[in-house]
Amino acid sequence: MLMAAGLGKRMRPLTASTPKPMVRVAGKPLIDRALDRLEDAGVEKAVVNVHYLAESIEAHLKSRQHPAVTFSDEREELLETGGGMVKADKAGLLPDPFFACNADSVWLDGPRNAFADLSDAWDPEKMDALLLVVTHARAKNFDGTGDFYMDGAGQLTRKLPGRIAPFIYTGIQLVSHRLLRDAPEGKFSTNVLWDRAIAEGRLYGVAFTGMWYEVGTPAHIRPTEEALTGG
Repeated sequence: MLMAAGLGKRMRPLTASTPKPMVRVAGKPLIDRALDRLEDAGVEKAVVNVHYLAESIEAHLKSRQHPAVTFSDEREELLETGGGMVKADKAGLLPDPFFACNADSVWLDGPRNAFADLSDAWDPEKMDALLLVVTHARAKNFDGTGDFYMDGAGQLTRKLPGRIAPFIYTGIQLVSHRLLRDAPEGKFSTNVLWDRAIAEGRLYGVAFTGMWYEVGTPAHIRPTEEALTGG
């Protein structure tokens, strides 16, 4: 599932008339970069949720065949990440488990494909969700304090207040339907479900061996383009 329904407020003014997933980086819309990576990994079907300027995304992707795209329509209400996954799941659009990926994620794989790394590390007996996380050294355009600590077994816990955490969430994860059980109604963040999984010892991570680029504001575009093109 590609999360493409957000308003992209931090990317204004570029998103005044263009949904963020359609913003071009090195000549290619962000959403195409994510879908290309899914295609490279052998993913055959993708669910794309839409809300803001939905028609633009639908028109752009209507002829895409690899992966084949199905839309989850959130025009009536923006459901955020958690609510969006729950809606798609209730509509029977998602396998178990499924990849979830921000439609504006940009990364360069290391020795192995990121989705292959997640698949190889997946253990449904232990995990509700497996997050692709990256160290600060491998995160470009990022100036935050991190998101998670990870122990030797890959189990994740939240950053403590006032501290720096060594791992940053890349926007890519492998999710079990178990994570979505008894979910809140309407819009809510996946953080709600992650917190429960942490409490139950079922939120895990894989350290990414490539490079990840935050593309949250217009200022992030040029350095990302230079990295992607070697310019």
